[in-house]
Amino acid sequence: MLAGIPIAVWLASLLNTPGLRFAQFYRVLFFLPYVAMPAAIALVWRIMFNGDYGIVNWFLGRFGIDGPYWISTPGFALVAVSLVGLWSSLGFSMIILGAGLKDIPPELYEAAELDGASRWRQFRSVTVPLLTPSIFFVVIVTTISSFQLFDLLYAILGSTNPVIPKTMSLVFYFYSAGFIDNDKGFAAAIAMVIFVLIGIVTLVQFRVQKRWVQA
Repeated sequence: MLAGIPIAVWLASLLNTPGLRFAQFYRVLFFLPYVAMPAAIALVWRIMFNGDYGIVNWFLGRFGIDGPYWISTPGFALVAVSLVGLWSSLGFSMIILGAGLKDIPPELYEAAELDGASRWRQFRSVTVPLLTPSIFFVVIVTTISSFQLFDLLYAILGSTNPVIPKTMSLVFYFYSAGFIDNDKGFAAAIAMVIFVLIGIVTLVQFRVQKRWVQA
């Protein structure tokens, strides 16, 4: 899901373009998947990724490409789940980054334009550096959410899918050990590992952020 942060930065910048019509409507449209129930999202995407009649394979077929059985094929199942996770979390990142963009003084863009900076140079030298506090917050929240991924994954793949061993998250592994295999001790150990990993990764990010986050 961290791969979606650059996309969120780009989209948030587009939606904050002065004079853009229906900007609020677009923000709501992007944010809706984040507040929707994971089971409902999974049901829609399971139909879209269906190997026999899904719209994804229908679209690929228009270009002469035979689409795979996305949900039940190793490798493709991971791609499908990653795309759904990216799509469902994009709205939250855009809202946070959009709020950060509003705090950037417009005078800085005017000064950069007077100096002859192109739109791309303004984005790279003004927008991104001043947006780093918001980007850092989104990175922290997205990382923690990635470690906690379960409901969307379970709703899309189910509990008997043959690709589960190659696509399960840590929380899914905890669920499988504790509630399917009924190994409560091992499940408790997995839960502790998840807790420690989240703590270590978060601590490392706070240490590293001093090098790239501008106050």
